[in-house]
Amino acid sequence: MQAPGAAIAMHFSPGSMSSHKGLNGTCSVHEYTGTFAGQTVRFKMTSVCGHVMTLDFLGKYNKWDKVDPAELFSQAPTEKKEANPKLNMVKFLQVCKEAFGCLAPQLVEGKGCDYIVLWLDCDKEGENICFEVLDAVAPVMNQAHSGEKTVFRARFSSITDTDICNAMARLGEPDHNEALSVDARQELDLRIGCAFTRFQTKYFQGKYGNLDSSLISFGPCQTPTLGFCVERHDKIQSFKPETYWVLQAKVTADKDRTLLLDWDRVRVFDREIAQMFLNMTKLEKEAQVEATSKKEKAKQRPLALNTVEMLRVASSSLGMGPQHAMQTAERLYTQGYISYPRTETTHYPENFDLKGTLRLQANHPCWTDSVKKLLAEGINRPRKGHDAGDHPPITPMRSATEAELGSEAWRLYEYITRHFIATVSYDCKYLQSSISFRIGPERFTCTGKTVISPGFTEIMPWQSVPLEESLPTCQKGDTFPVSEVKMLEKQTSPPDYLTEAELITLMEKHGIGTDASIPVHINNICQRNYVTVESGRRLKPTNLGIVLVHGYYKIDAELVLPTIRSAVEKQLNLIAQGKADYRQVLGHTLDVFKRKFHYFVDSIAGMDELMEVSFSPLAATGKPLSRCGKCHRFMKYIQAKPSRLHCSHCDETYTLPQNGTIKLYKELRCPLDDFELVLWSSGSRGKSYPLCPYCSNHPPFRDMKKGMGCNECTHPTCQHSLSMLGIGQCVECESGVLVLDPTSGPKWKMACNKCNVVAHCFENAHRVRVSPDTCSVCEAALLDVDFNKAKSPLPDNETQHTGCVFCDPIFQELVELKHAATRHPMHRGGPGRRQGRGRARGRRPTGKFNPRRPKDKMSALAAYFV
Repeated sequence: MQAPGAAIAMHFSPGSMSSHKGLNGTCSVHEYTGTFAGQTVRFKMTSVCGHVMTLDFLGKYNKWDKVDPAELFSQAPTEKKEANPKLNMVKFLQVCKEAFGCLAPQLVEGKGCDYIVLWLDCDKEGENICFEVLDAVAPVMNQAHSGEKTVFRARFSSITDTDICNAMARLGEPDHNEALSVDARQELDLRIGCAFTRFQTKYFQGKYGNLDSSLISFGPCQTPTLGFCVERHDKIQSFKPETYWVLQAKVTADKDRTLLLDWDRVRVFDREIAQMFLNMTKLEKEAQVEATSKKEKAKQRPLALNTVEMLRVASSSLGMGPQHAMQTAERLYTQGYISYPRTETTHYPENFDLKGTLRLQANHPCWTDSVKKLLAEGINRPRKGHDAGDHPPITPMRSATEAELGSEAWRLYEYITRHFIATVSYDCKYLQSSISFRIGPERFTCTGKTVISPGFTEIMPWQSVPLEESLPTCQKGDTFPVSEVKMLEKQTSPPDYLTEAELITLMEKHGIGTDASIPVHINNICQRNYVTVESGRRLKPTNLGIVLVHGYYKIDAELVLPTIRSAVEKQLNLIAQGKADYRQVLGHTLDVFKRKFHYFVDSIAGMDELMEVSFSPLAATGKPLSRCGKCHRFMKYIQAKPSRLHCSHCDETYTLPQNGTIKLYKELRCPLDDFELVLWSSGSRGKSYPLCPYCSNHPPFRDMKKGMGCNECTHPTCQHSLSMLGIGQCVECESGVLVLDPTSGPKWKMACNKCNVVAHCFENAHRVRVSPDTCSVCEAALLDVDFNKAKSPLPDNETQHTGCVFCDPIFQELVELKHAATRHPMHRGGPGRRQGRGRARGRRPTGKFNPRRPKDKMSALAAYFV
């Protein structure tokens, strides 16, 4: 399938388009000649990958240890940075080799272009990206003539020929107010979220060892979302079941059929009263008909589909999480199968081509009969829904099969298509019958339903009226033999945990997030270990999630209640409508939350009291592992995220590399600070290296960064350092050095200290050492290898050999290149998963060691140090 940019370019240039990859190697550029504004021009069409820029703090304000979180509300300056520096998107947008009348029917390589047409998603985020693109492109565009309009905005809801033509015929301008509302939301979320997150993460991780969360985050939308889940949990915990009693009667309609009757009193909570009613009825032999009724009813066809309803159904019926469903819908949209999937509207525009959209599905094998029947009989006018003024409802734009889409995308596409067909189908009509009986002094009722016309339930069978037996024909005064009257004892039951679908409904009702961001907030509380997804996609809060919400309620309930965020969203909408000043809204909201932050910091003891009940202090957590270099007592290894070492005597905590195992390294000590070294490993198939806990947290040399191990330490004489164990430049990445792993024997390996390249070598050798000598050809360090006499690969039963792994023909046959297998950051057990292969993407993961020649060792190390 064509990407959106290619699809739009193909529409305007049938058969005459050329395409090539842009300088970032990711985005394609499509070129063709056409007409624009009455003149012949050279069109160029390309795309971006989401936001071009992202908002971040400057310099020291990104360092947790150097800045008071309170400064983030006002003093900390922010700047727009490239969202993904590896894509080099700003330069890509600016550079264009052939500068000739360039139009951008999506986004553009902009150097030397005369006009730009922006085809971004038609929502507030898309509007914001428009101005990010303009900021990059405008400085390199050709100078416009006086008063000439050069920037245009195309608005469309699907990538179809009709929509594309209409959008091109009605070009407008990007909306600066909508873009500003997104800027305001980004800055509010950044400043508020970072301030609270930094403070509470540092405060609680410094006190408790079994939190099992590397980040204790706060978010203006994320936290109220968690609040809904914990509120339901609290109702479940505080629920006290009550016993009640009901009467149930059965009457014989004919010899082969009985009717089950419901008690009109429904239930009573006093057993003696229930027993009294039972005694009054159980001796009766006949039930007398008091009244009968028949009424035709209708089950309404659904409203047109919007984003929130799609996410609800995906979670409750398709078993797809909201974020996964949104990603799948976006992929279907970019491939041209459905219309734009982010919309709040449930009402089709008056000029919407319902019949044309329906005809596209006429020959689909799954619903051809229903569609052809509708087209022949005439479609029904859809119900009048809500027009939010953004995009038309979500509809299918072309016919597709499961083989074409794959099972996951097909399930969502199938639902969207069936939902659309149902909106133009007829209501389901059924006949509801009821008979009212009297048994002694008590009344009972029996009901039944009979379908008259299935209507839309033919295409949505899961919505069909439940089959119930038709009732016998009778009239007032008729009697039926009573076969049984009994009393049942039951108990009230608590509500269940919130489903994702119910949570989405609550978020929409209270204005928490947008149709696009709701899945992100739900995903965040799952990833932060605040809730777990149970069967039926129900969200059960963890201890950490419960304590946080209870703590917020105890200190300042508005931090977790949806009211304040809902008010902020209303202010942001006023900015988008041009009715509120961007700076005033931003300043007022930040001032409110700054005051709340200071009060939160002053009152943190209230939350801490709750933490003490659920979590253990650092000193009581973990197992003794290695000795502290200051007091020489054992430090405890705390395995829960984030893994760390804690010295209770010095009251010091040292963070460790994550997503691996830690063990003591031969009781060896660092020559700089006398701390015992530990060994980090990602598994037998992955990388491992020793590290000093103190050096890793307090880099001793200017060229070292926090978190580095001994394989990156530039100590000139330490036996564990890069200087002593480094061999030469990595065979794949430019900045890494291959370092011998001295702990890996007898299955020896060397690994890059930057990327995931691992070279397995010299299996069953007794000893491998890095020689002080270097290769005469490439000047990489030589290796001294002592082989097992019984398994030596050397000629004449030799057991010792010194050579270069890059150049020596004997060693080259004994070295095999692999990529480290590491645990995924969210991995919670089972075997490790392969990590992405960086620059080696697309290569085979293993192979003989015959790479390009490296730089000499000294050059490689010098480049690394610099």
